[in-house]
Amino acid sequence: MPATARFDLKMDADEKNLVARAAALMGTTMAGFVRAAAKEKAVALLDRELRVTLSKRDFAALTLALNGAFTPNRALKGALAKAAAKVRRA
Repeated sequence: MPATARFDLKMDADEKNLVARAAALMGTTMAGFVRAAAKEKAVALLDRELRVTLSKRDFAALTLALNGAFTPNRALKGALAKAAAKVRRA
């Protein structure tokens, strides 16, 4: 895969040694190891942060609201009437 962007990283000697040993165990370069580890961590973090998690009580309330009978409130009735006055149906 040709590199299309560059990212420089400075680390102390102990960190470099640790990453080098881990990369060797995985049979890859340090850059490849760091790239794969960073991508894995980023995907996991974004997956966790972008997901909505509800408690059982909140899920039950949401399900009831979605499946329950719908009655438009005064504001929605007014908006629908206003839209109906402006829209001409064929």
